[in-house]
Amino acid sequence: MANPSRRKRKRKASVVGAVLKMLFVLFLLSMLAAYIANQVALSSKKAELDTLQEQIEQQKTQNEEMQRILSGDSDDVTEWVARDSYNYAAANERIFVDVTGN
Repeated sequence: MANPSRRKRKRKASVVGAVLKMLFVLFLLSMLAAYIANQVALSSKKAELDTLQEQIEQQKTQNEEMQRILSGDSDDVTEWVARDSYNYAAANERIFVDVTGN
Protein backbone atom coordinates (compact mmCIF):
# COMPACT_ATOMS: atom_id res chain seq x y z
CA MET A 1 0.00 0.00 0.00
CA ALA A 2 1.20 3.46 -0.84
CA ASN A 3 1.63 6.00 1.87
CA PRO A 4 -1.23 8.63 1.87
CA SER A 5 1.17 11.51 2.44
CA ARG A 6 3.14 10.47 -0.64
CA ARG A 7 0.02 10.60 -2.76
CA LYS A 8 -0.77 14.08 -1.48
CA ARG A 9 2.76 15.23 -2.31
CA LYS A 10 2.53 13.75 -5.80
CA ARG A 11 -0.84 15.38 -6.32
CA LYS A 12 0.49 18.74 -5.09
CA ALA A 13 3.55 18.41 -7.33
CA SER A 14 1.41 17.63 -10.37
CA VAL A 15 -0.90 20.58 -9.62
CA VAL A 16 2.07 22.91 -9.20
CA GLY A 17 3.59 21.58 -12.43
CA ALA A 18 0.33 22.12 -14.30
CA VAL A 19 0.03 25.67 -12.96
CA LEU A 20 3.61 26.42 -13.97
CA LYS A 21 2.99 25.04 -17.46
CA MET A 22 -0.14 27.18 -17.81
CA LEU A 23 1.74 30.27 -16.62
CA PHE A 24 4.50 29.56 -19.13
CA VAL A 25 1.96 29.19 -21.96
CA LEU A 26 0.26 32.43 -20.91
CA PHE A 27 3.65 34.15 -20.86
CA LEU A 28 4.40 32.91 -24.38
CA LEU A 29 0.99 34.05 -25.62
CA SER A 30 1.47 37.50 -24.10
CA MET A 31 4.88 37.77 -25.75
CA LEU A 32 3.34 36.80 -29.09
CA ALA A 33 0.60 39.41 -28.69
CA ALA A 34 3.19 42.08 -27.83
CA TYR A 35 5.26 41.11 -30.88
CA ILE A 36 2.24 41.36 -33.20
CA ALA A 37 1.27 44.73 -31.71
CA ASN A 38 4.80 46.02 -32.25
CA GLN A 39 4.79 44.84 -35.87
CA VAL A 40 1.48 46.62 -36.52
CA ALA A 41 2.80 49.83 -34.93
CA LEU A 42 6.03 49.53 -36.92
CA SER A 43 4.23 49.18 -40.24
CA SER A 44 2.03 52.16 -39.35
CA LYS A 45 5.07 54.29 -38.55
CA LYS A 46 6.76 53.21 -41.80
CA ALA A 47 3.72 54.35 -43.77
CA GLU A 48 3.77 57.65 -41.90
CA LEU A 49 7.48 58.03 -42.66
CA ASP A 50 6.87 57.43 -46.36
CA THR A 51 4.16 60.10 -46.37
CA LEU A 52 6.44 62.57 -44.62
CA GLN A 53 9.30 61.83 -47.02
CA GLU A 54 6.98 62.55 -49.93
CA GLN A 55 5.93 65.84 -48.33
CA ILE A 56 9.59 66.75 -47.83
CA GLU A 57 10.32 66.12 -51.50
CA GLN A 58 7.36 68.25 -52.55
CA GLN A 59 8.49 71.06 -50.26
CA LYS A 60 12.05 70.86 -51.61
CA THR A 61 10.73 71.15 -55.16
CA GLN A 62 8.60 74.12 -54.18
CA ASN A 63 11.56 75.76 -52.41
CA GLU A 64 13.76 75.28 -55.47
CA GLU A 65 11.08 76.88 -57.65
CA MET A 66 10.84 79.84 -55.25
CA GLN A 67 14.62 80.26 -55.25
CA ARG A 68 14.68 80.15 -59.04
CA ILE A 69 11.95 82.77 -59.25
CA LEU A 70 13.46 85.03 -56.61
CA SER A 71 16.94 84.82 -58.09
CA GLY A 72 15.59 85.90 -61.51
CA ASP A 73 14.84 89.40 -62.68
CA SER A 74 11.91 91.47 -61.50
CA ASP A 75 9.79 90.47 -64.51
CA ASP A 76 9.90 86.83 -63.39
CA VAL A 77 8.85 87.83 -59.87
CA THR A 78 6.04 90.00 -61.22
CA GLU A 79 4.83 87.16 -63.45
CA TRP A 80 4.93 84.69 -60.57
CA VAL A 81 2.95 87.02 -58.28
CA ALA A 82 0.37 87.64 -61.03
CA ARG A 83 -0.08 83.92 -61.67
CA ASP A 84 0.02 82.73 -58.07
CA SER A 85 -1.82 85.46 -56.21
CA TYR A 86 -4.19 86.86 -58.83
CA ASN A 87 -4.69 83.76 -61.02
CA TYR A 88 -3.67 85.63 -64.17
CA ALA A 89 -2.66 83.79 -67.32
CA ALA A 90 -0.45 84.66 -70.25
CA ALA A 91 -1.97 85.41 -73.63
CA ASN A 92 -3.20 82.29 -75.45
CA GLU A 93 -2.68 80.20 -72.33
CA ARG A 94 -5.27 77.76 -70.95
CA ILE A 95 -5.47 77.08 -67.25
CA PHE A 96 -7.08 73.87 -66.07
CA VAL A 97 -8.43 73.73 -62.53
CA ASP A 98 -8.78 70.44 -60.71
CA VAL A 99 -12.19 70.58 -59.02
CA THR A 100 -12.13 67.03 -57.65
CA GLY A 101 -10.50 68.22 -54.44
CA ASN A 102 -7.43 66.02 -54.75
